[in-house]
Parts: sequence; structure tokens; C-alpha cells
Amino acid sequence: MFASYTKGLKHGIPIALGYLSVSFAFGIQATSLGLSPLQAVMISFFNVTSAGQLAGLQLMAAGAPLVEMALTQLTINLRYALMSLSLSQKLDSSMTLIHRLLLSFCNTDEVFVVASQQPGRVGRAYLYGLTNGPFLGWTAGTLLGALAGGILPGAVTEALGLAIYGMFIAIILPPFRRSCEVRTVILISVCMSCLFAFVPLFGFLSSGFRIIVCAVVASALGAWLMPRPVKDEEEVAA
Repeated sequence: MFASYTKGLKHGIPIALGYLSVSFAFGIQATSLGLSPLQAVMISFFNVTSAGQLAGLQLMAAGAPLVEMALTQLTINLRYALMSLSLSQKLDSSMTLIHRLLLSFCNTDEVFVVASQQPGRVGRAYLYGLTNGPFLGWTAGTLLGALAGGILPGAVTEALGLAIYGMFIAIILPPFRRSCEVRTVILISVCMSCLFAFVPLFGFLSSGFRIIVCAVVASALGAWLMPRPVKDEEEVAA
């Protein structure tokens, strides 16, 4: 069991280092919007989701209602439920209900990819090792960024705050180049976002509901206009 935990810990180090830099930018942005370092750290401690935290941060700063915040988080983070369902097919008998609940808290995109690529089934020791590093990296990076936000000059913190947006661009560019379907969905979402931002008719929509509408409508149109061929589904099932 210790060997499995150590193996997972080693596999999680690159993820932890990546999270450290991204959450550093989040911590800076959180304090720049008026949150205390403790509040910023608590957000990262109880929520390990970069896109969700960034969207939630903007909504909190704007004083958005709780319903809007909840719907926005549901829309952005719904993919984690799908990833957990997929990963559950690889879990061994050591993954009882309590361990599934605990580990699902840190089942991020990167953790899911690494765990899914492991040969055979994976157990709780490996997954705890895999998730411990990223969780600590995400929380520690937020703390360092939040503390640095009160020390570094404003020009520097503003520049570092842009790093988290760079991460999102880096995530979508590879599939954007490879897949026509992904490219179409992204462009639809971008066009809708510009429409909401520059057309006065849609001025009543808050930023949270704009995210919800863009994500749901663009995804639905993509699924309707470019459904996955039955042949591809049969190949995956085989």
C-alpha cells in the first residue's frame, strides 16, 4: 500500500507544481478584489477548481445573488461528475463509499487523466498519493499569491493576475486546432459572449448568467449540429 501511495505521490508532483503557479495568480487576483488572504485560502481549500473559483470570484466581487453563483458553478463544474463516473470504472475493491466521496473532492481534470491512464485498476492508496500533492500545491499557491498581492507593486500583481487567463487559453488551443467540433463550439460561445457584452438589449444579463447561457447554448448547438457518429461510439465501446 505504501508503494502505491508513493507512486501516486510521484505522479502528482508535476500537477502540484502546475497548480502552484496557477493558484498563485488566483491568490493575487482574490486580494486585488478585496478578499483577505485567509478568505482566498479558504476558497481554494474547499474548492479545487480553477475555472469555477475564478468565475465565483468575479461574481462575489460584483455582489451576485447566491442562486446565480450556484447555477454558474453547476454549469462550469458539471464535467467533474462525468469524469468521476468514468473513473469509477477503474476503481478496485478498496474504494469504499467514504473513500470515493473523499477522493472525488480532488478529482480534477489533470488527476482524472493521470489516473485513467494507469494500467489495470487503481486503489485508494494510489489515488490519495496522486491527489495530496495537487491539493497542497493549489492551497499553498493561493496563500503565497494572496500574501504577495499585498507586497508586490500594483503593476506586477496585475501582470501576474493575467496568468490564470493564459492557462485557460493554453487548455483550449490544442483541441481548438485539432477538432472542428471543439472549434465550432468555442466560436459560438465567443460570439454569444461578445453579443451579450456589446448589445444594449442584453444589458440586463449579469456576468454569471452570461456564462451559463453561453456554455449551455454553445454545447447544445454543438451536440445537435455535430453529433458523434455511431461508428465512433461502437469503437469506444469495443
